[in-house]
Amino acid sequence: MKRSFSWVSLGLGLLLALLLLNTGALGPESERSLPLLTLLIISEFGFVLNLIGAGVAAKTLLGERGGPAILFALLGCVALAVGFLWLGLQLWPGGGVPPSQLTG
Repeated sequence: MKRSFSWVSLGLGLLLALLLLNTGALGPESERSLPLLTLLIISEFGFVLNLIGAGVAAKTLLGERGGPAILFALLGCVALAVGFLWLGLQLWPGGGVPPSQLTG
């Protein structure tokens, strides 16, 4: 049975998201069990992986070879890509600070 890259990227993205959540990426800096650079690299890799998976799923849907299953993979990849982007921006030093606090 042939698997679409979209499903593979969705599965790997979910594993990476669980890894980030279990290492304390969303918690305070003192509770993180991985270094900041490692968390940023994992987040960026998950973003790119799921963005490519969403592109492959969209191409499959436009070629009229997909059905509801590939649409689900597309929506899942897009959701994970947005989540990884948000998490990467939150992890970036100064990324989680509102603009009003940056000036003064």
